Amino acid sequence: MIVRNGLAHKIALIGATTLSAAALAGCETVGSAASPRQYAVVETDTTGATNVNIASLTEVIQRNPNDAAAYNTRGAAYARAGQFNDAIADFTKAISIDPNSGSAYNNRALAERQVGRDAAALQDFSKAISIDPNYGPAYIGRANVERAQGNLDQALSDLNVAIRLMPESAEAYHARGLVRQKQGQETQAIADFDAAIDRNPFVSAPYAARGQSLIATNQYPKAIEDYNAALNVNNKDATSWAYRGLAYEKSGQRKEALENYQRAAVIDPNNAVARAGLGRVQGGVGSLFN
Repeated sequence: MIVRNGLAHKIALIGATTLSAAALAGCETVGSAASPRQYAVVETDTTGATNVNIASLTEVIQRNPNDAAAYNTRGAAYARAGQFNDAIADFTKAISIDPNSGSAYNNRALAERQVGRDAAALQDFSKAISIDPNYGPAYIGRANVERAQGNLDQALSDLNVAIRLMPESAEAYHARGLVRQKQGQETQAIADFDAAIDRNPFVSAPYAARGQSLIATNQYPKAIEDYNAALNVNNKDATSWAYRGLAYEKSGQRKEALENYQRAAVIDPNNAVARAGLGRVQGGVGSLFN
């Protein structure tokens, strides 16, 4: 994007014009159906900076109404602010100006997932790939839809391509680990979560996902360590509290299990793992929250 005026220096564009799907904290993990469904588009901005960017980008668009990149970038700002319908409208405008923008199709697909339009998202991810067969983020996005729809073989194929194109992508490895979990390939899933954590150790989702595979392979102390890490990043995650409770329970630590199940239930009273765990362990141990 070329803006030949002083305003260009005041605009802090949100990363690149592609919405990064590397915000792994937004990815689903296996067994988290009781939690709100989230998809990795961008992390919500709480600083107010996004609103400044939206205003600045709106001024750019007013001066340059045929600038597809400006619409694409403002769409990213809207998505960061949680205004997904506005984001979709901007990405659609960007596509109408530049029909060969793979990033605009990818961004629109990510926003469409946030509002539950998975079929439209799948089409847009595929369109981004047809425009640029080497566009790794679109393979990750499409694979996440395919996994949600139960098309695990195709999801795995897409993620293998994504990892070949983007070997340092933590999200690609994390997403492939989730597919392998659903396939019951827990050892391979753990290896993928290891790779995701090696590439980005500062998000909670790969630790939480790896913890589930460690529980499935009876590695309870390691699972507890992973949930410690996940909860250090996000202590409001009911699923991590619940699964740490399960790991404690399976280790014979009933009091710790009860505490974790109760914490999960406070955050999400409908968490199935916590509710089942409480039914098993709360007899004979007083509530730790009285």
